[in-house]
Order: sequence, then C-alpha cells, then structure tokens
Amino acid sequence: MNEALKQKLKKLPASPGVYFHKNAAGEIIYVGKAAVLKNRVRQYFQNTVKDPKTTALVSEIFDTDWIVVDTEMDALFLESEMIKRYMPKWNILLRDDKTVSYVRISMQDGVPYISFTRTPVDDGAKYVGPFYGKVAVEKALRTLRRVFPYYTKPYNGKKTLDTDLGLTPGIEVGRLTPADYKRNLRKLIKYLEGGRDKLLKELEKTMKDAASSGDFELAAEARDQLFGLQELKKKIVFSDKEFLDISSDQALLELQKLLGLSKPPKRIEGYDISHQSGENAVGSMVVFINGASARSEYRKFKLRSSGADDLKSMKEVISRRLKHREWDLPDLIILDGGVTQVNAILPLVEPLGIPVIGRDKSGNHSKSAEVNIIIDTRIIKLDRTSHIARLIARIDEEAHRFAITYHSLLKRKSMLK
Repeated sequence: MNEALKQKLKKLPASPGVYFHKNAAGEIIYVGKAAVLKNRVRQYFQNTVKDPKTTALVSEIFDTDWIVVDTEMDALFLESEMIKRYMPKWNILLRDDKTVSYVRISMQDGVPYISFTRTPVDDGAKYVGPFYGKVAVEKALRTLRRVFPYYTKPYNGKKTLDTDLGLTPGIEVGRLTPADYKRNLRKLIKYLEGGRDKLLKELEKTMKDAASSGDFELAAEARDQLFGLQELKKKIVFSDKEFLDISSDQALLELQKLLGLSKPPKRIEGYDISHQSGENAVGSMVVFINGASARSEYRKFKLRSSGADDLKSMKEVISRRLKHREWDLPDLIILDGGVTQVNAILPLVEPLGIPVIGRDKSGNHSKSAEVNIIIDTRIIKLDRTSHIARLIARIDEEAHRFAITYHSLLKRKSMLK
C-alpha cells in the first residue's frame, strides 16, 4: 500500500457504503459493498491469509474511493448498479456465480410465490435484480414479508405455521382473495424497484379516499401497510435521503461540466426505438436517478406512427412522454441516434430547458461500440474508460434492452393471433 492510500484510508467512515478499488492507471478494477466501510476496506490490506485471486487483486490496488449510503441494503443496490456500469475485471474474476441472484415472483400464477434464481428465463414471471449478495436480499424480503405477506412455495391450499404467523396472505383461510394478494405483490415489486416514496404517497391517498367513501376495510389495509413501511424503512433498505450522494458520482460531475449545467443532472432519461421492418414498433424510456437505474420509473410506448421511420417514432415517443405532467421532468435526455435525431427532438424540449445528447453508434450495437456523443451538431468522442462514457453506455444499453424486451413480447403476441 502506497503512502497516499495509507493516509486516505484513515478517513474511511464507520458507515455503510460502496467502495471502488482502482489501479495505477485510475481504472476501477473492483466494486464492493460494506456494512461498515472502515472495517471492510481495511481488511484488504491486513496481513491475513488470502486466496490467490484476492492476493492478486490487492497487488493491483493503487487507490480507493467510496460512496456513503444510509443502510446496508442501499449499498447492495448501489453495488449492483455500479458493477453493471463499470464491469470491473476483478468482480468477474472473483465472482462466485452462486452469489448473483434475482428475486423471482410468479405473477403468471393464479396464486404467485416468491423465490430466488441465478438464471432468469422467459416464463412470464417477474424478475427483480440481479443482486450481488443473496443473503442481504433474503433478509430484506423476510422483513418486508411482515408488511406484504407472501408465499415461498407453489400454493397448495393448505394451512401452515406461516399462515398462523401472518406471513402468508391467508388465502387458504379466507383472509385475502388471490386478486387482493396480487395487488399487494405489485406494491412489493414497486418497493423493491425503487418506487418507495411514490408507494408511500399512493398508500396514504388510498387510505384517505377509502375512508371518505366508507370502504373502511380497504382504508385499514392501506393504513397498516403505510405504517408498517414507515417503521421498516429504518431497519432495511430505504431511507428518506437521496439514494446516493450525487456529489460523489464522477460521471454526473463530468456531465455537468461538459454540458455547462448549473448542477449535476439528477434525473436522466434514455430513449430507444425497436421494430422489425416496421412491425411491432415500440419505444422505451429508462430513468436513472443520481446515476442509478430507477426501474419503477421506466415506461414503454407502443408506437402509433410509422414503425419503419425511426426519426418519426422518436418524435412521437418524446411528444407523448412530455404530455405526462405527473412525471418528473428530466434534467437530461440521452437518445440512441446522431445529429439528425438530436435536431429533431430539440424543438420539443428546448422550451422546457431540457438538454439533449445523442449516442451515435453508427450501427454498432455491441458492448464494444465507441461512445461518440452528439451535443448540438458537435460530435465528441469519449474515452470508453472514462466515467461519463461508462454512464452513457450503461443508460443507452439499458434503453436498448428494455425496448427489445417489449418488442419481443409484442412479436410473440402477434404470432399467437
């Protein structure tokens, strides 16, 4: 350990967070999470027996940065996002595939159940993840189960100890209907995907509206869930503070400087179009808040205009999006396209003061595509290893993935008609 790093590590806080190990070239080579940053990061440099791979990782560490968050679960979600953005080589070399997991919710079943899997499949179930720490996610779900009871195995109609403990929705004893159970599961999914504040507001509104209309049973259910979440948020995951300290994300600071913004862009929206020879044309909108994906804010659009005209399709998507005044406006829009696409969208967003940049891949949609961005009519080639390039590529690839997923769904439906 060099002397500069030795002095820097003395400032490590006793807080949960995510740390970034870097090599001498400044490249992020490993991302990890910690319940206590001070203890976890220092472990790397202690004279204890390590496996050969970890020893090799430590030999490359030249510098370490970190971001402080509120809870261990915040660190879990942020670690997952940053690994997706930077794809550090040592996360890949050290990763045990068994530690990467998705939460699977069988929403296609009449009575769904929740489980974990390492490999999502196209089976109609809802998958949330991936997460790089199964134990922490399981712990969070066990805690959330007290607010949103669920089944952990396929439903067989038999009463169990979990029924008596209130950990299942109690369909087997007539406590809830399958429809009510699914409604509660959708709330749980929203909570896990980051729509926590919005869910709390929805529950409060439901409680008041139901009470006003005399539906006291629904009002009581919403009240119990609202109060339950307000208590639990202190113990797991999710706090009132921002998901991460926006001033610590170098990519956002670089974007602020590059675009001449008064502050780092908090909400970034990415857009893409997908179709097959004009058929089943769709548009996608993905949202990143403070540099991390906010899946509950994603939206998809089934296009009404000519699906073969990508320019016309993009204008339709942006126009329809801007009509939704109930959605927060973005601080920045990123398009999959070049100068033509950017110039076509600017008249729609300039009156609102929203900057737009395009990513021109010149037909190359692979992960190795260069990150060339369009600002007005300028083409700026970014170093693929830079923070800003990593973030833009991550947003663009997520918009592309989301569009392809929806297009494939419509294609399958049309083939079954």
